[in-house]
Amino acid sequence: MKNHLILIFLFIIGLTISAINPHDYFTWILEVFPAIIGFVVLIFTYKNFRFTPLTYWFILIHCYILFIGGHYTYAEVPAFNWLRDILHQSRNNYDKVGHFAQGFIPAMIVRELFIRKQVVTKRGWLAFLTVCVCMSISVTYEFIEWAVSVFSGASGDSFLGTQGYIWDTQSDMLFATIGAICMILFMSRVQDKEIEKLEIPNAKF
Repeated sequence: MKNHLILIFLFIIGLTISAINPHDYFTWILEVFPAIIGFVVLIFTYKNFRFTPLTYWFILIHCYILFIGGHYTYAEVPAFNWLRDILHQSRNNYDKVGHFAQGFIPAMIVRELFIRKQVVTKRGWLAFLTVCVCMSISVTYEFIEWAVSVFSGASGDSFLGTQGYIWDTQSDMLFATIGAICMILFMSRVQDKEIEKLEIPNAKF
């Protein structure tokens, strides 16, 4: 419980700092809204289902990625402006970090749910379906970005963050897919060990 209170404290601190003089509050609320919704869902489901500490910490990391993107907008994160200039890139690529995380962290959540709820018991199908769900999440988010841009006009440009790159939507979904695959390849065993510590009966890996 103590560790969970630390996570809540860090979430609130990050959200508060992010809200101080952001680029603009319309973009800020659009970018951090998924983190706020996720926080509320995790609070209300806490008594019935608790994720492993590993998953909770990665969720917090994802929230901080959203907080930074919301504060500066994804096209204007200073560190990635610096990288753009140093590496002679044509755009600020912080959004690709965000979309990689959009695949990686949901893959941890989905995979843990599949295992602990025994939705999928065969390892091959577990990996495949986890990636498929994460791809669906990425596609849905792109639909949301599109809708916001259509209905808000110029106000949604910072949220859309294409920076003139015509393949931005496709590359966003690709990075999310890569993120999900990387989680499966590099974190599955670590996650399995974390789940085993919970001593869940009849869990199959």
